[in-house]
Amino acid sequence: MNKSLGIILFAIGLTACQQENVIESNKNMEVKTYPTSEKIDHRDDYFGTPVADPYRWLEDGLSDKTKEWIAAENEVTNDYLSQIPFRESIRTRLESLWNYEKEGAPSKEGDYYYYSKNDGLQNQFVIYRKKGEDGAEELFLDPNKFSEDGTTSLAGLSFSKDGSLVAYQISEGGSDWRKVIVLNAADKTVVGDTIIDVKFSGLAWRGNEGFYYSSYDKPKEGSALSAMTDQHKLYFHKLNEAQSSDVLIFGGKELPRRYIGAWLTEDEHFLVVSAANATSGNELYLKDLSNSNSEFVTVVDNMEKNHSIMDAQGDKLFIYTELDAPNGKVVTVNSKQPQPANWEDLIKETEQVLSPSTGGGKIFATYLKDATSLVKQYDRKGTLEREVELPGVGSASGFRAKPEEDYLYYSFSNYVNPGTIYKYDIALGTSEVYRKPTIDFDPAKYESEQVFYTSKDGTKVPLIITYKKGIPLDGTSPALLYGYGGFNASITPSFSLSNVIFLEQGGIFAVANLRGGGEYGESWHLAGTKLQKQNVFDDFIAAAEYLIAEKYTSSAKLAISGASNGGLLVGAAMTQRPELFKVAFPAVGVMDMLRYHKFTAGAGWSFDYGTSDDNKEMFEYLYKYSPYHALKEDTAYPATMVTTADHDDRVVPAHSFKFAARLQEFHKGANPVLIRIDTKAGHGAGKSTEMVIAEQTDKWAFLFQNMGLGYREIK
Repeated sequence: MNKSLGIILFAIGLTACQQENVIESNKNMEVKTYPTSEKIDHRDDYFGTPVADPYRWLEDGLSDKTKEWIAAENEVTNDYLSQIPFRESIRTRLESLWNYEKEGAPSKEGDYYYYSKNDGLQNQFVIYRKKGEDGAEELFLDPNKFSEDGTTSLAGLSFSKDGSLVAYQISEGGSDWRKVIVLNAADKTVVGDTIIDVKFSGLAWRGNEGFYYSSYDKPKEGSALSAMTDQHKLYFHKLNEAQSSDVLIFGGKELPRRYIGAWLTEDEHFLVVSAANATSGNELYLKDLSNSNSEFVTVVDNMEKNHSIMDAQGDKLFIYTELDAPNGKVVTVNSKQPQPANWEDLIKETEQVLSPSTGGGKIFATYLKDATSLVKQYDRKGTLEREVELPGVGSASGFRAKPEEDYLYYSFSNYVNPGTIYKYDIALGTSEVYRKPTIDFDPAKYESEQVFYTSKDGTKVPLIITYKKGIPLDGTSPALLYGYGGFNASITPSFSLSNVIFLEQGGIFAVANLRGGGEYGESWHLAGTKLQKQNVFDDFIAAAEYLIAEKYTSSAKLAISGASNGGLLVGAAMTQRPELFKVAFPAVGVMDMLRYHKFTAGAGWSFDYGTSDDNKEMFEYLYKYSPYHALKEDTAYPATMVTTADHDDRVVPAHSFKFAARLQEFHKGANPVLIRIDTKAGHGAGKSTEMVIAEQTDKWAFLFQNMGLGYREIK
């Protein structure tokens, strides 16, 4: 069939369906009067420049005044959303899509295989276990029983080496502050007291004696969700002893560091400590646990690059490093003299970005090739054994296992294929399907294509565009452009149940791999940081212009979306080019670039952003693009739904509160500019299924309504 005929038949078929099942958008939508957001006369002086901050009072998220503002804003938003005629149809469809059994990859701990599973619409995944792959399934831990409303979630699970003990972390209301509970794995009885006030921490067991964890001093009462967390401290907790007697191992006033992480080598011979003051670059330290009198040995004494000790084999250390290798490499060194001068290359740097792991006595080198996975298997001598044959082009993860294992389990997905778990034979290099989800979605009807477009300064940027086969590519289709562009994070293909709602209605989902991310290594990351941050926004805007120029969509049918640093991206794009987009979804965004470093762990983001305190040049650069400050009076902005949560203690909700208040003050035009504020929720992790479905329902309902689209019910 030729392409033109296919499009015609697709359109005829869609029209026929629409005549029967389409719910039209509401042409008489009304937005209640926005709440009156009080303005105060507050100004800060930055290098001689006075900057007004009339909504500073919204930074106090726990005040009665702010709570009243939240309630008033949610009332306006909920009233608007309730008028959308297909909102409940979208919710019903999402619940139908979500209602299938989901299962995570298993991990062998002691005699058991542990894995997570959700029977469909459970608020939280449940932990099960089996004795052997074919053993009887046993419920081990049910986070759905942590709280009645499903807002307390499992935030981490760590077993002792022999699998007899397990420590698990819980997050209440989405907070980054965690509690730790220890169980005897055999009978699930609680061991010792609950450890409290743990933050940004893994748990590293030392035998069955106890574990290492990291935390900060808890802020004073009433400021736990916003106060700066600056000095990280590494402690050792001995089982059955009071937390007050936990020993400080590293950090604190004697060696102040903002982020401290710890882990043990597989043989538990060495304690490894990573210390950093920002989200990029770390020091590396080593302690010989076989000698009770040993001191920490400095492996890397600066924070200019990223490093980690992957494993040890006797006195031989295997280290991942970016020193003299921006895309990463693996080196070996003797633990007696572990400094960089003695390192020997094992797996050399390549043109692709490396992320290595170990399993079954092998090293698995996962590379990014134009933002998709390429995996190679090496022996411990650095000899390439094979390239792992993946199921397709997409994202593969999970190439980890204990040294003695013969198999490992990895997951694979892309924008049209739901995550499937594969069992990999390490010796033979063969994969077989272990768990494949059964979902009401046919990948064969959809396609993803990768293109490269030109940004403002001539840089080529990859863009993956996903859509239903046969839709008209004549500029009339709705599209949603997503991006992140920061913190060396690589955005790789992944399947989203929520996006199915858009794709099956003929929508186009596009993801741009912007500078600031890690898709092409250190240079790509640095090109989107500090005084080059505007490159990220230019890349995103150029992606939108490409989609319009190439007739995928038009400005009247283009939405943009991003969260956290991606929320900043959306805020910057919509303030710089408001006419380019019809709908904007800035989620949990960093919107006040002059004050972000004053809250929680924000100061650690300075490597990417710089701060307004650095110097006049940095202040002026931030001030120019800061979304809160870049809003202009009497300007027509896209239909916008800002989203945040009242317990977000990573990107504090004050960013979104202040941005929304000023947006409602300055916006001119018929487009609604709303803020949707979740309660008893945080930055996103651990949200209940019910809350996720509710948020995604409102997102798509808002998009379809404001693009004037009908919604075709899927039966």
